[in-house]
Amino acid sequence: MNSHAVTSPKTVTQRVTLEPDDNRRLASLCGQFDEHLKQIESRLNIEIQNRGNQFALTGNAKTTETAAELLRHLYRETDQAELTPDEIHLALQTSGIEALMDQLNDRISGEGNAESGTGGEGAASGMTLIRTKKCTIKPRGGNQQQYVKAVQTNDINFGTGPAGTGKTYLAVACAVEALLKDEVERILLVRPAVEAGEKLGFLPGDLAQKVDPYLRPLYDALFEMLGFETVGKLIERNVIEVAPLAYMRGRTLSNAFVILDESQNTTREQMKMFLTRIGFGSTAVITGDPSQIDLPKGQKSGLRHAIDVLSNVNGIGFTHFTAKDVVRHPLVQRIVEAYDAFDENNPDD
Repeated sequence: MNSHAVTSPKTVTQRVTLEPDDNRRLASLCGQFDEHLKQIESRLNIEIQNRGNQFALTGNAKTTETAAELLRHLYRETDQAELTPDEIHLALQTSGIEALMDQLNDRISGEGNAESGTGGEGAASGMTLIRTKKCTIKPRGGNQQQYVKAVQTNDINFGTGPAGTGKTYLAVACAVEALLKDEVERILLVRPAVEAGEKLGFLPGDLAQKVDPYLRPLYDALFEMLGFETVGKLIERNVIEVAPLAYMRGRTLSNAFVILDESQNTTREQMKMFLTRIGFGSTAVITGDPSQIDLPKGQKSGLRHAIDVLSNVNGIGFTHFTAKDVVRHPLVQRIVEAYDAFDENNPDD
């Protein structure tokens, strides 16, 4: 891949040649009726023109540099799979752009100190991938990369932030990978029986059946990574266990990967009880959104308390996601930012 820049007083035209010149991959990159290129133009406020594998990017100097790196990155992706508008959106997330620029700076720095024979492929070499039975999962952006590395390194990890940042999905992915590698003997998915002010007592069944609908996102992630049949067999054999937090009292969880989801709805006592269940050979991931606490008024969140108490304890990882890490519909990020701004300006509302 080769590029050079032609400058004018107000704008820069960055010229990029993508190699190899492959019509299928170029069609995947550009999208139907150039919808992918139009998506990039709209988001980065630049103009993109291309003839075959030669692209001209016109706009602000820093933005065109970012866009050039983005095109290179996406073109590498086309070697493995067809791109979709969702993939383009995720790559355009603020955190994704920041990660690409970090990779670009690292590669430029590396080229200055040592010879490189890969022509840019090494930019992705440091990326952490999670391999499961059905798919390979690539963390998006710096915070997701940091989160996965922390989970793979520390015995206890906290992942906090707004909905749509991937904290629960990535935790399940890490658990599945650890199980497939025989690093743990079982997976436990745990949630407190508190949800958005609704009364569980009106739902049919015992406590496990009452809380089961709220664990559906965890099931969905497992099905995607392992398949329905495999998940069913593992649940039957208690290799995968899904349980309300109340069922954890008195247990010692050894050689297990334990995920406590929606932990903002734990009390201080429940959080301490859960954390002290962890045994040898186990990994625990605690996920939650401190801005969406559904506990009764006046009840303090065990998640917030644990972060304050344990922030300086060695061996515990903390990853704090923000609105820019949201990987859902673009409106979700803007909704989260709007609520955050409102809460800051109206603390007593």
